Amino acid sequence: MRIAVLGAGLAGVTSAWYLARDGHQVTVIDRQPGAGLEASFANGGQISVSHPEPWANPGAPRQVLRWLGREDGPLLVRPRADLRQWLWSLAFLRECLPARTRRNTAAIARLALFSLQSLRELRAQTGIAYDQSNYGILQTFFTQRDWGRADINVRMLRDHGIEAQTCSPARCVEIEPALADCTDTLYGGLYAPQDESGDAFLFTQRLAELCLDAGVNFCFERTIDRLTTRDGNVSQVLMRTAGGPVETLSADAYVMSLGSYSAGFAATLGERLPIYPVKGYSVTLDLDPTALAPRVSITDESRRIVCSRLGNRLRIAGTAELAGYDCSINSVRCRSILARACALFPHLGNTQAAQYWAGLRPATPSNVPIIGRSRLSNLWFNTGHGTLGWTLGCGSARALADLIGGRRAAVDFPFRGP
Repeated sequence: MRIAVLGAGLAGVTSAWYLARDGHQVTVIDRQPGAGLEASFANGGQISVSHPEPWANPGAPRQVLRWLGREDGPLLVRPRADLRQWLWSLAFLRECLPARTRRNTAAIARLALFSLQSLRELRAQTGIAYDQSNYGILQTFFTQRDWGRADINVRMLRDHGIEAQTCSPARCVEIEPALADCTDTLYGGLYAPQDESGDAFLFTQRLAELCLDAGVNFCFERTIDRLTTRDGNVSQVLMRTAGGPVETLSADAYVMSLGSYSAGFAATLGERLPIYPVKGYSVTLDLDPTALAPRVSITDESRRIVCSRLGNRLRIAGTAELAGYDCSINSVRCRSILARACALFPHLGNTQAAQYWAGLRPATPSNVPIIGRSRLSNLWFNTGHGTLGWTLGCGSARALADLIGGRRAAVDFPFRGP
């Protein structure tokens, strides 16, 4: 088939890869001049199979209230005159119910394990390199309340087939010596050895190059105006370059991977996608040879901050902000992220040239992504991955290719559509 993939982020490019591998003629459309330049550009770098529990869980409402009004808090809500923001927030509260949390956690865990397997197979087949590391992820706990849940979390992860172990402060330092300066405030850790980390942008760029070699066509610097329909199907995509005339592209099937913008385009076709942008921030440091930075990817559970070593760089990312489609960088939040990293790792060297970034995560209230077919028989979705786009990317795309090819996906997941 001729398939048009809308969006050249990680979700779109992985979709193109697996569809091209199935023999389809694939065209990818994106408004940017290259692949992976929006939400995939500077995320936390973690492939965190050990983080399947969604933000929407029974403890979330109390945490949100505790952080309310704090400009540097892990979650910042900026209320807007936007009905979608309020509806999304109400749906988020509903997903905090225990039964819904258990269901969502199980679905994410299954997809995460399948995605990790798919990424490793892709890496073995292609030799793709992206500053990856397979040292695992160490979750650290700096409050008694958070540490008190560590054993429960380990049991939950093991129930889902995810390897994990609790660690004393001394064991945490054995795993990651750079933590030695903060053991006086560290209660313990949770180590997941099968987790990985890597540069999602570099992966997306290099996979796009492999897609080109496989015959995929990329239409960059094309802004999508709208999709037209005929007889219950999408008939074509209308797009344009800056200041240029409208161009059209027709295909047999269409895959929507437009991140936070998926909901708006889907609404014009009569589809409601419960996706709202949740802005995340990151700080990237270039490390000099004397810097004492972690090599194991670290999750600071008490502050919701992650640190990942990407070659000779350290990526520090975290926080969530509900502020609509505002992509501006809040320097207060970035400085707070950087300050926390320096408190954990006081020998990072010169931080004056730190690079700040903000991007919009396409989040569903449940954290479960939207994968599958729409009510229009030739329109498919691979979007809504929120904070887990890198973790779930390869598995989501591989499963979608199976569904489009008429095959049963190799993972048990609540796919959308009939």
